Amino acid sequence: MKKTLYDKLWEEHIVRGEKTDDSNCLIYIDRHLIHEVTSPQAFDGLNINNRQLWRRETNLAVVDHNVSTINRHLGITDKISKLQLDTLEKNTSAHDIKLIDLNDPKQGIVHVIGPELGATLPGMTVVCGDSHTSTHGALAALAFGIGTSEVEHVFATNCLLLKKMKNLSIEIRGVLKDNVSAKDIILYVIGRIGISGATGYTIEFRGDTVESLSIESRMTICNMSIEAGAKSGLVAFDGITEEYLRDRPLSPVGREFENALLHWRTLKSDDGAIFDDMIYIDAEQILPQVTWGTNPGMVTSFSATVPSEKDFKTPQGKISHSRALTYMGLTPGDSIKDISIDKVFIGSCTNSRIEDLRAAASVLKGKHKSNDVAQALVVPGSGLVKEQAEKEGLHEIFLSAGFEWRDPGCSMCLGMNSDKLLEGERCASTSNRNFEGRQGRGGRTHLLSPMSAAASAIAGKLIDAGSL
Repeated sequence: MKKTLYDKLWEEHIVRGEKTDDSNCLIYIDRHLIHEVTSPQAFDGLNINNRQLWRRETNLAVVDHNVSTINRHLGITDKISKLQLDTLEKNTSAHDIKLIDLNDPKQGIVHVIGPELGATLPGMTVVCGDSHTSTHGALAALAFGIGTSEVEHVFATNCLLLKKMKNLSIEIRGVLKDNVSAKDIILYVIGRIGISGATGYTIEFRGDTVESLSIESRMTICNMSIEAGAKSGLVAFDGITEEYLRDRPLSPVGREFENALLHWRTLKSDDGAIFDDMIYIDAEQILPQVTWGTNPGMVTSFSATVPSEKDFKTPQGKISHSRALTYMGLTPGDSIKDISIDKVFIGSCTNSRIEDLRAAASVLKGKHKSNDVAQALVVPGSGLVKEQAEKEGLHEIFLSAGFEWRDPGCSMCLGMNSDKLLEGERCASTSNRNFEGRQGRGGRTHLLSPMSAAASAIAGKLIDAGSL
């Protein structure tokens, strides 16, 4: 029987259950990534019940959500944030789990450093108490977020009881237009199918457009598959994956790497494999994208206007549209390019890799942000990304353009640290979510690509790089 990539990954990890059964299966977990927010209760559960880790070496912990991205020498001043960081340090020490803490030069966002270090490998099942674990699917791994109770289960058993998702193929073919990036691709996909369009599915992104993308771009697409409602996003293994993984700190080496390749090269959907649903997208139709509302499906091109109620067919759609406009302070018919912004954020697990920073710097070189933009942040996804960017002189471009060059962390992606929007402030953000209060209470978020964020900083309003 011909199988999809998802079928293969699922079946290879069944501990108990039938391959063809629609009921739950016990699935083995190869890699467990941990951060400070969703792990404390899980560790408490282990300790209360006097349970030990099943396989300590499969766990890797990092601090990222609550960390400060400035003045780290002063320590973490927020009491709750400090407590969470201290608790993770205590728990990982007690259970002898590798922790990448603030003093580690490799510290960064968990979904950046996992692939970067080779902790994520093709064919793995990868979980983390964070929905954007889907990022790791770019490496032909079955990766998904889990809840705190499931974190404890993985600690104790390295297994989870799961029901198989359906298979969705999203095939993208053709040549992308200038200034169109992976972020624009996934925002376009979400705009087309909606935020629940992939609910109940694992998405495999396919087609020559996807095959031409770097691993970093594939990560951006898989990262936001969760915003389309999917459990996971996947891209098949190929030569680009192989080259990315060579010489990663935790990758196999020498003969072990070559032996691993024999299996990794099978990690693709068989020709003629049957998907439960298939969507085809012409890459040449994709323009630079930006959100106008309060979910990623409320998205359009920069040349468009804010939609009106009549553009929404269902009563719930009309209600959501009205509420979004009220919160965002917009009116139907407003030109997207006339929407002024207060802040710019380039970072997050979606767009903080070296490729993203290079793209933003290419737009900003020799230019300066508008005086109307009160603050513009560039937050690298890891210490290694920051080091590489500084080696290339990218930080000098950002600083000359009036941006702040920060230390790694989740930063303004979410209101869980000191980098927040004030009420009413409007931000051009390369992050992944734009719901009410995501970047700070009353803050208004417009999702877009690094190039578009850089261009918007220069213009002082929402604009794509091709319109400068």
